[in-house]
Amino acid sequence: MVAPPVRTLVISDLHLGSRLERDVLRHPQPLAALLRALDDVDRLVLLGDAVELMEGRATQAMAIAEPVLHAIGERMGPDREVILVPGNHDAPLIRRWLRATGGPDGLDAPVPPSATPMLARVVTALGPGRVRVHYPGVWLTERIYATHGHYLDRHLLPESGYGVARGLLGRVPRDGATAAEYERSRSPSLARMETLVARTPRPLAAIWDDLAEIMRASTMPGIHRRVLRRRLAPLTAFVLGLQMRRASLPALGRVVHRLGVDAEHVVFGHVHRSGPLAGDDPRRWRGPGGTPHLANTGSWVYEALLVHRARPPHPYWPGGAILIEDGGPPRAIGLLDHLGPRALHPPQTRAGSLGGRDVIA
Repeated sequence: MVAPPVRTLVISDLHLGSRLERDVLRHPQPLAALLRALDDVDRLVLLGDAVELMEGRATQAMAIAEPVLHAIGERMGPDREVILVPGNHDAPLIRRWLRATGGPDGLDAPVPPSATPMLARVVTALGPGRVRVHYPGVWLTERIYATHGHYLDRHLLPESGYGVARGLLGRVPRDGATAAEYERSRSPSLARMETLVARTPRPLAAIWDDLAEIMRASTMPGIHRRVLRRRLAPLTAFVLGLQMRRASLPALGRVVHRLGVDAEHVVFGHVHRSGPLAGDDPRRWRGPGGTPHLANTGSWVYEALLVHRARPPHPYWPGGAILIEDGGPPRAIGLLDHLGPRALHPPQTRAGSLGGRDVIA
């Protein structure tokens, strides 16, 4: 007897509890839209950065995150599965476990739900859904592998989700590398600079976040530069001149190759850019030699510099997800495309953006 296909929804980069309040699920309409979408799926995958723990304010972040996670768990109920795969912004969920074990054993290592007190809190909040935790990724089918994607940072210079291709510069894991080697690989990192800047006074953190949005956009295919230039044309031109576009996809392809991920499809997050979407060149969304096919979840963060005056469907519009159904390939969808900026980022909660202005059309 053949088991019926499992309808799987993959979402990533919720960044719940972000100090700059750009995480859209703290607001009622986006959360209601996600909960409605869960009614039609058999399995939910939270593919990294569910809670914003990079900013050094875990108590405040968890106060925002726990009610949202509990609502998700309640909607899934005891008969459906929730899979949690930590990323880099919620790495404290498993950091102690990683140190104790020397790193993940394989590509799909099960993590004890009580591995750390913080992870136990997240798993409890997701109850009564049946929760399991895996790292650095999880096999969703025999041919579909999902991972947050932050290992691609090791192949970028500066080391971050929006750097330029490192090539032969620096020390990166060799061919045939293990996930544990990626965990141990260390070098001067813009990503670690983010951690420090995130703890600066709020206005400075907002400025940094805006710059990060620009750099991230410069490395992924399909972003229209004119959207950025409306706000910060001179600075954008400078930043774009420092970046190599389309760096993140080749970097992930290198990770997949070096780890020996024998998959037809790889789903990832991390770079906040949903795809491939209509109009994207599918050839750019493939690994070395044409396989595997890559798909990105997008994010649940309102990044004003990327979506200001834009209209969905848009690669950076909050609410991106990957749907896997009927044994078919992963498909990028937008769960919040029906919502406007005021529902996603209400004026009363707006954190300042570059120049002190955050105009909502």
